[in-house]
Amino acid sequence: LLQSASLLIDAGVISPADVLTMYQDTRSRLGKLADEARRRPKIETAETVMAPLAPEAPDRVAETACRSPDPEDRAQYFGTRLPEQDVRPRHLAFQLNRGLADLMMQYPEALIFGEDVAKKGGVYHITADLSKRRGVGRVFNTLLDETTILGLAIGAGHAGMLPIPEIQYLAYLMNAIDQLRGEAGSMQFFSQGQFSNPMVIRIAALAYQKGFGGHFHNDNGIAALREIPGLLIACPSRGADAVRMLRTLTATAKTLGRPTVFLEPIARYMTKDLHEEGDGEWLDAYPPPGEHLPVGEVGVYPPKSMKEDVLVLSYANGLWMSLRVAKRLEKEGLKVKVIDLRWLSPLPLEAIFSHVSSRSRVVIVDECRRNSGIAESLATSLWSTHPGLRLQLVTGTDTYIPLGAAANLVLVQEEDIEKGIRDALEDR
Repeated sequence: LLQSASLLIDAGVISPADVLTMYQDTRSRLGKLADEARRRPKIETAETVMAPLAPEAPDRVAETACRSPDPEDRAQYFGTRLPEQDVRPRHLAFQLNRGLADLMMQYPEALIFGEDVAKKGGVYHITADLSKRRGVGRVFNTLLDETTILGLAIGAGHAGMLPIPEIQYLAYLMNAIDQLRGEAGSMQFFSQGQFSNPMVIRIAALAYQKGFGGHFHNDNGIAALREIPGLLIACPSRGADAVRMLRTLTATAKTLGRPTVFLEPIARYMTKDLHEEGDGEWLDAYPPPGEHLPVGEVGVYPPKSMKEDVLVLSYANGLWMSLRVAKRLEKEGLKVKVIDLRWLSPLPLEAIFSHVSSRSRVVIVDECRRNSGIAESLATSLWSTHPGLRLQLVTGTDTYIPLGAAANLVLVQEEDIEKGIRDALEDR
């Protein structure tokens, strides 16, 4: 400080008297602020500490999520046949593209950016044509640097924009996790809600790409995300759910200023069938504007009430595999109900508990690594609230994912799920 003052005085920018006045004024002002701080009420409860961390307002979020884009804008973009009028059901990737287009129309301040998301439309073409149709000012490429991508999202949020950055693969997030954990995720907390970092981070995530690219493109660990306090994490398994959940996340970011994460299962992007080739059971109609999926709402298969022998809790690829196993076991007379968790942080415990009793036989199918997923946390919650529960965990192995067919040796397979279900029924 003395050297800086000396340089300014020598340069004729300020006089010695002015330096002293500035010093005395600053000391006086800070002293008064310190006295004010000492007189303010002290934090006395954990609830007060956490209040700005993850604000909730379901009604406000629902109101925002259910607003429809301008009809004329939609008609100009989609043409004479709107997505919800398309009689042909579509896969996850196709519906995500439509969903993002609608969000761009609903929120004029929304920006989509990341590696190759513009002209190429991303590695999996999720953002195809968006830059061409919405303009390079709103959908644009970034440097191949995740720190830059999330740093830009932080700045854009502060500037009043609604950033929707894309991280090309889940493993790449580790290059910039502190931008999310130490900066965006903590902004509301440390500013007592005065500042926020609204964003929806889309990540092409999870594994089952037949070992393509090894662990760089097949990461199945989300512990680094789930440990960030207040972060809202969603993971769809199919197209219709994805669109509705994306609307909820975007409305949450817009309305409450929260950073949110959308984990898109790569292996399900183009999936059409479930049980047999050509059955088309993993295709969906497009949810019309006005529909959203509230945080904490789970999916139930079959949707009708059923007294099950085993309850399977899963998500994403695990859900798809679990439904296939359940169909095969049905031929043996076994009744398996499958719950799609959808929300990975916070876990939808209230909805889960509504399907569980102390006599239930539950199998948790978590495609992530045992120590980097949701299985252990979910199991702890179930055991602590439902003593006597028969519980089996089916998870990935705690290892990086190797190349080629060796990947299947460490990832959850359908035979693993079937064994978990049979083990849960062992002493029936």
